[in-house]
Amino acid sequence: MLTQEMRKLISEHSAGMVATINDDGSPSVSPKATFVILDDKTIAFGNLRSPGTIGNIGKRPNTEVCFIDVLARKAVRVSGTAKYLRNSQLSETQQGAFAEKWSDYMDKFAGIIEISITATEFILSPAYDLGLEESELREANLAHLQSLS
Repeated sequence: MLTQEMRKLISEHSAGMVATINDDGSPSVSPKATFVILDDKTIAFGNLRSPGTIGNIGKRPNTEVCFIDVLARKAVRVSGTAKYLRNSQLSETQQGAFAEKWSDYMDKFAGIIEISITATEFILSPAYDLGLEESELREANLAHLQSLS
């Protein structure tokens, strides 16, 4: 499901906006910055201060995550079914993926949320339709961000 281009964007911009559904049916979006790619059909993030997200997933496991490269104006949307796993339930593969990228946080995780991917979409800004190149967008967007400080 994940293409090489998607994997690259997610690996380089591992903060994803996770969308779940509250009890009243309203959407809930929460940033999660400890994502790892377990394989082409599975991503996961560590449970650090995620009680609302875990509660929603426990009742309604369908979720979506959006990762964005703000400079290139590219994004990856991942849809899937999430489940919460306590640390004692993690496989060696899961533990290894998190230890490799997030070793400083491992003792802070109460578990992980694993998302089995059902659909993916690579999204490009309409600026590409106007003929702009990625290098032009990166330069303009970096200049804009630097002007904010």
